[in-house]
Amino acid sequence: MSGTADAGYDPALANEDLLPVSHDRRTWNMWNIAALWVGMAITIPTYTLASSLVDRGWTWQAAVGSVVLGNIIVLIPIALISHAGTRYGIPFPVLARSSFGVFGANIPSILRAIVACGWFGIQTWIGGFAIFKLVEVLWPGIATLPLLVPGWFGIGTGEFCSFMLFWAINLWIALRGMESIKFLETWGSPFLMAIAALLFIWAWVKVGGLGPMLENPVRSGVDGGKTGITSVFGAGLTSAVAFWGTMALSIPDFSRYAKSQRDQVLGQALGLPVTMGVFAFIGATVTAATVVIFGTRISDPVELLSRVGGPVTVVVAMLGLTVATLTTNIAANVVAPANGFSNVAPSKISFRTGVVITAVIGVLMMPWRLYNDAAAYIFTWLIGYGALLGPVAGIMIADYFLLRRGQLDVDALYRRRGPYQYHGGVNRVAVVALVLGVAPNFPGFLGALGVLDPPAWAVAVYNWAWFVGFGLAGGVYVMGMKILDPLAAAPRNGEYAGD
Repeated sequence: MSGTADAGYDPALANEDLLPVSHDRRTWNMWNIAALWVGMAITIPTYTLASSLVDRGWTWQAAVGSVVLGNIIVLIPIALISHAGTRYGIPFPVLARSSFGVFGANIPSILRAIVACGWFGIQTWIGGFAIFKLVEVLWPGIATLPLLVPGWFGIGTGEFCSFMLFWAINLWIALRGMESIKFLETWGSPFLMAIAALLFIWAWVKVGGLGPMLENPVRSGVDGGKTGITSVFGAGLTSAVAFWGTMALSIPDFSRYAKSQRDQVLGQALGLPVTMGVFAFIGATVTAATVVIFGTRISDPVELLSRVGGPVTVVVAMLGLTVATLTTNIAANVVAPANGFSNVAPSKISFRTGVVITAVIGVLMMPWRLYNDAAAYIFTWLIGYGALLGPVAGIMIADYFLLRRGQLDVDALYRRRGPYQYHGGVNRVAVVALVLGVAPNFPGFLGALGVLDPPAWAVAVYNWAWFVGFGLAGGVYVMGMKILDPLAAAPRNGEYAGD
C-alpha cells in the first residue's frame, strides 16, 4: 500500500490491485486476448446455450443464429468499455466511479460480483460433475457413498466431494494472480478446440453423415416448434447477449493489460464471435444427433460424454471438460468479483481476499439446483441478470463516450474531492437511470420466477430485457446529466471542470 500512500490516494478508494497498471506490465498482445476468449467461450454453458434451445423445440439454425448474432452485438459494448481499460490501465470498479461516483460504483460492482459468484458456482458444479463422472468410470462406488450432506442440499456425497475438489483447484490457480490466468488461457485453448472437434467428428461418424445432425424435427417448445429467422429474436437473442453481458462490464479487468487498442479490439473480434458460433453449432447439431444415436435427446455434454466409448475415452473427455470449465471459470467469474469486493473496502479487502469471498458465495448459492433446469438457466438466470446488467453497460458507455468523450481524470478516480465525488460519493442520476432501466423488465422477471402471471406486454419487454435496459438507462443518464449536473458531465482533457 505504500504506492497508494505516496500518490496521495484515499485508502478508502485505492490499493495495489485497483491502481492503474503500469506500462511495463501491459504485456497481453492480440493472440493472448484472443486465446482468453477462446478459453472462455469453449465451455459447457456455451454448448448448452444452443443445445438447450434445441432441446426445447428450436431449430438448430435459430439456436445457432441467436448465439452468433448475440455475440456480434455484445462485442460492440465489450470493445467500447475495453477502451478505457486499455487507455488508462484501470479495472471495471474504478471505471464505474466515473459514472456512479467514487462510492456509488460499489452498486454496479457488487451487482456484477454477485452474478459472477453465481456463474462461478455453476461452472464449478459443471467441472466437479465432470470429475465425478471421470472417477465413476474408475470407481463406480462413488455414486453410492453414504449421504454426508443434508438431503435438502439436493446433491450426493460423491458429487459434492468432486464439486469441492474442483472448487479448490479454481481457488488455488486464481490466488496465484493474473499471469497464471494468462498462462492457463494461452495453453489451454488449443486443447479445448481439439476436444470440441473430436466430439463433432464422433457424432458425424455415429449417425453416418452430417444430414441427420441437421434435421429439425417439429416439437412443441419455446417457439411452438416453428422454424425460421423469427426464432432468432426475442428471448434467444437476449440470452445470447446476456451470456457475455457480464464480461461487457468487467472487461477492463483484462483490457488494462493489453499492449494497445488494436490488440484488444482485434483479439476480441477474433476470439469471441467465431468461437461462440462454432461451439454453439457443435452443441446444437450433436444434440440433434443424440436422438439417432441413443434414441433420446441429450443436451448436457457431461452426460453425453459419459456414454461415449470405453473408459479411456470417457477419462480423456472428462479431463477435457474439466480444463474447458477451468479456463472459463477463472477468467470470467473470479477476476471481476474479486476486484468488485476489493473496491468496497480497498484497505481491508485485497484481490486475493476477494477471490476467497467469491469462492465461498459460489458454494452457498447451490448452483446445481439452478443449472439442472434448462428453463431456469435461460429464461430466469441469463435473461434475469441481463435485465440487471444491461442498464449498467448503457450508463457506462454513455458516460465515457457521449459525455466525457473518452477523457478521464485518473487521479480523481482515487480521491473523494473532484469530479467523481458527486453527492456524498454517489451520482444520483446514475442510480435513478439504473432503477428506471431495470423497472420495465421486473414484471416479466417475476413471471419467469412463477411469482405472478404478467401481462403480454411485460413478457414481450422481458424477452428483450438487456436491450431495453441498455437503451433506456443510457438515454435517461445522458439527459439527466446534461440537465442536472453539467459540470461533472464534461471534464476536458483529463481536468476537472468543477470547483
